[in-house]
Amino acid sequence: MTAKQSALKDLPPDLEPARLPQHVAVIMDGNGRWAQRRGMPRIMGHRRGVDTLKDLLRCCKDWGIKALTAYAFSTENWGRPLEEVDFLMTLFERVLRKELREMQAEEVQIRFAGNLAALPASLRLEIDRSMEATRHNQGIVFTVATNYGGRQEIINACRAIAHQVQQGTLQPDAVDEALFEQHLYTAGNSDPDLLIRTSGEMRVSNFLLWQLAYSEFYVTDTLWPDFDRTEFHQALCAFQQRDRRFGTLS
Repeated sequence: MTAKQSALKDLPPDLEPARLPQHVAVIMDGNGRWAQRRGMPRIMGHRRGVDTLKDLLRCCKDWGIKALTAYAFSTENWGRPLEEVDFLMTLFERVLRKELREMQAEEVQIRFAGNLAALPASLRLEIDRSMEATRHNQGIVFTVATNYGGRQEIINACRAIAHQVQQGTLQPDAVDEALFEQHLYTAGNSDPDLLIRTSGEMRVSNFLLWQLAYSEFYVTDTLWPDFDRTEFHQALCAFQQRDRRFGTLS
């Protein structure tokens, strides 16, 4: 059995390997509501959501999907109750520390996107350690969008380019899409083929505003902690029914 055949051993038979998305992005919405509906604190939903994300990452690797990007914490999420924000920061740090060995074994390359400078120092240390330890891994690229805002990302890129023009090191006519993308948090990543949003909300919430230009959207009413492999299978079936023309005709 080849490595590729082994990686696809659990792929449902109704999915065509050649038509799978190469990069999936997820807006993991509904953790708090999931917990509240069960009479639990909202933080318990976030804890359960981590398990869901771990299983999705493993599923993507098993089914031959090359990249997964998860919206973990937005620039707007700082407005949530302080107890919840503090719990999330601690949870991120704990998960990185606990799961790094398994990520290494699974050949996961961990990347982060967002304004990391605003995060707690101890969390930044774990982020740096995980990215350095996994940067040569070839199994799947796992990007965690943390303190991420799409508008701020675009503004930062514009400022960086404008500074180069002002300094005379870059001519305005040299600015194109490829150069602009080099200044985004996601530089080096491919654009998502598929965006999945759970909990039924019909908006992108300031996520990957540049990168989602030609992504297919899939929205489900399922809350994130309940988004399992069966739900993911349904999302991929819907994706494979789309006619992706990228502005042209078939």
